[in-house]
Amino acid sequence: MDMTLIAGLTLAVLVSGFLAMGVWVSVALLAVGMVMMQAFTFAPMGSLMASTLWDASWGWALTSLPLFVWMGEILFRSNLSRDMFRGLAPWVGRLPGGLLHVNVLGCGVMAAIAGSSAVTCATIGRMSVPELERRGYPLRQTIGTLAGSGTMGLLIPPSIIMIVYGVSAEQSIARLFIAGVVPGLALMLLFSGYVAVWSLLNRDAMPDEPTRTPLREKLLALRSLAPSIGLVILVIGSIYGGFATPTEAAVIGVVGALLLSGAYRTLSWASFRDGLMSAMRTSCMISFIIGAASCLSIAVAFVDLPRQLAAWVGTLGLSPMILLCVLGVLILILGCFLEGISIIVLTSSVMLPMIEAAGIDLVWFGIFLVILIEAAQITPPVGFNLFVMQSLTGQNILFIARAALPYFVLLLVLLGLIILFPDIVLGLPKLMG
Repeated sequence: MDMTLIAGLTLAVLVSGFLAMGVWVSVALLAVGMVMMQAFTFAPMGSLMASTLWDASWGWALTSLPLFVWMGEILFRSNLSRDMFRGLAPWVGRLPGGLLHVNVLGCGVMAAIAGSSAVTCATIGRMSVPELERRGYPLRQTIGTLAGSGTMGLLIPPSIIMIVYGVSAEQSIARLFIAGVVPGLALMLLFSGYVAVWSLLNRDAMPDEPTRTPLREKLLALRSLAPSIGLVILVIGSIYGGFATPTEAAVIGVVGALLLSGAYRTLSWASFRDGLMSAMRTSCMISFIIGAASCLSIAVAFVDLPRQLAAWVGTLGLSPMILLCVLGVLILILGCFLEGISIIVLTSSVMLPMIEAAGIDLVWFGIFLVILIEAAQITPPVGFNLFVMQSLTGQNILFIARAALPYFVLLLVLLGLIILFPDIVLGLPKLMG
């Protein structure tokens, strides 16, 4: 039997075995990389692993990661979601679906600030769940809109998972951020459209429409949105305007978040310390996974597995469309058991050579991959947004998964749209050079 085939089977068995035993993803990747290097190559395993871990830990592109995580943690401890609800509610209250649109729009705005799906879902949900329940909105729809819309934290920039993909695929993070804008807006339209159609078909389940809000009160309510919109413009505008790199924009975001937290009087020494420590734990976890995945990548590269696998796929004569469908099913299956960052670092060394060989743009594929991982965020048993909603509502995880199912389908619809019309992703990056 060919040695590369044996190495590939060994890789699959070891990774599956370690993950099935509950071993941390980072430890599993590092251990498998060491075994592969020692068993199938004559390379000096110790020095290569050490140098790879070092190289993976100091990349400049990764500097923005802990800063965006910290910004999200600061805002999570502020009253931003409360003011966002106050600012949006008068404008959407009389639309079909009413205040359910606040969940969609609020998550969209928060996604452009926090960069994390779980933080987006929890921050908006903490305010809107009790408020919508008090006003008589169906709990299933409240949960569904939050679980689905919370996934936009991965797609609308600045996105932590895009930073990880950019580092893994050696693509421009700023270009990935720009590519995520139009698909993110399209996803908000799909979600709001579904909410409107559902409410029109189920009028009896919806509460009575509120009285019409005078235009003057609507305009005054916009003041509550000013802080969050201002922070979005500062962070995203500085990147798109060419005034700041993603790392510099992350610094701007942290300073802005601290100022907002101070203005909301939620910035105390305790909240500052808790946010900083939480950001440090999350960033260290992600960095360790990236470093361990780099060790596995260098090991499989020495074994020549990615090149031979890409060559084998090439002999099958798969069209790019079929290849994307096969990889999409694989990502969705992995998403039932792993979180998004682990999926990217675990599969990139094998997938990316195949994608390049098929002539698929790596920036476009990054958005394709992020949307798939968004869908995985609301699939049991390891859908992070499902766990967030369970902690907020106390409902059964299967009830929450059923509530989120329509939004899973809409994410697949968005995938179909970007496949049929690639310029939804690539148009803005081309326009901005």
